[in-house]
Amino acid sequence: SAVLFSLFHGTDVGVTGGGTDKENAAAVIHVTAQPLLLTPEPWDLLVTQTPAKEKAKEGETVVLNCHLNSPQHPSLTDMMVKWYKEDEKGQMDLLEKNVTILPNNSRIFMSGDLSQGDVSLIILNVTTSDHGIYFCEVTLPDGKVVTGDGTKLRIRRALGLFGIEESIGTIIGVVAAGIGGIVVLIVVLTPQLRKCILCMRQESHQ
Repeated sequence: SAVLFSLFHGTDVGVTGGGTDKENAAAVIHVTAQPLLLTPEPWDLLVTQTPAKEKAKEGETVVLNCHLNSPQHPSLTDMMVKWYKEDEKGQMDLLEKNVTILPNNSRIFMSGDLSQGDVSLIILNVTTSDHGIYFCEVTLPDGKVVTGDGTKLRIRRALGLFGIEESIGTIIGVVAAGIGGIVVLIVVLTPQLRKCILCMRQESHQ
């Protein structure tokens, strides 16, 4: 009862006399109980992807930003980074355990400095097939997995020289068709106009 009393009221068990073992027992219980109450959840990590939307033109280089932040300041190099993409075809893994896993790929890789918490992804020479939502996922040493909110990448088609020529060709075609139509109208109407002018002259003579 003295031990229980000391736990709940913090009184010195030694007062009851001959309670050295009881004191030690109480002290052990207090020491083991306190850290559980004060220690925050281990590996509290924040994975931030900004901005939420990114746009690029075909052929450009894109960097998808992802940064890690932890109040515990752990060794970030112990973490495993994964990037994957989601689109209408489903999910495709791009990078696992900090390394690109796509076969024959030299366009997509991690560009940031992991020791500084920068795990950004770089995509060289983007194509329209690169569109989708990209997720940055980090596995901590204790097995906990934290995923960012994702970055939506939209790719605009580059017209290029062929596209410009095509546009100019279309404009010229439309203009030519318009001019051609006017010429046809003039040719068709000319005899009618002559007749009308002759009619008017004859009427004026009468």
